[in-house]
Amino acid sequence: MRHILKVIREEYDSSPQKKSEGQSLHHLVTANQNEISDYSESHGNLRCRLLDHLTEYKVELETSTDNIATQGLEHIHTNEIILTVGKSNTVEEFLKYAAKKRLFQVIVVEAAPLYHGHKMAASLAKCRIETTVIPDSAVFAMMSRVNKVIIGTHTVMADGGLRAPGGVHAVALAAKHYSVPVMVLAHMYKLTPSYVCSHETDICASPANVIPYSTGPLLNKIKVYNPIFDYVPPELVTLFISHQGGNAPSYVYRLLSELYHPDDYEL
Repeated sequence: MRHILKVIREEYDSSPQKKSEGQSLHHLVTANQNEISDYSESHGNLRCRLLDHLTEYKVELETSTDNIATQGLEHIHTNEIILTVGKSNTVEEFLKYAAKKRLFQVIVVEAAPLYHGHKMAASLAKCRIETTVIPDSAVFAMMSRVNKVIIGTHTVMADGGLRAPGGVHAVALAAKHYSVPVMVLAHMYKLTPSYVCSHETDICASPANVIPYSTGPLLNKIKVYNPIFDYVPPELVTLFISHQGGNAPSYVYRLLSELYHPDDYEL
């Protein structure tokens, strides 16, 4: 939504009427509040130009996964051991593309209690990728053998941190201990100008997947949390890979400025 709003602003400001007013950097900096456009004027060809721009954006979204996957050969080398967590469609395509010309092993963390890692491992094995599934508790023990950690994420925060599936923070900490690079595959639309203000805002799922109701009296004596997401601080992330290429977490602020208008950070 925020990117669409920026597209509308750019197309409006680039209209012939606005160009004649001179949208130079000096004009934008020195303009007072009354001179800044309120987007109330009507432009006849604005609708057509917006539709063209939105069509291009739709194509960009549809091809984003393929564009990220084609970078697999640049980051994965022969005889490497790659570790990933759970199931990510982007990571899956990334690994499958690299497997066309590289021989490597993949360790998949099962990501309890949903165990999506088993589906990921089965899919990779069908493409003849040597795959091993491990429980979450074995991550630290296996990390010393790993060359790279490649994961997906739910959201990339404004500070370069991640709002990732539960369990990823522990994996990133283990990777940091063994100096293993952590690469995050993320579409550009996953970037957000928001920050993590409190871990209390995390969403918790039903604990039934962790401790079933059949345990009976035990449920009355304990309190079980089943958080859906983990916050991974930017210092634990080595590289973000999008369809535009790779960027360090410290560069996220620049990507945000290209995606969204500052006035739309808070809607």
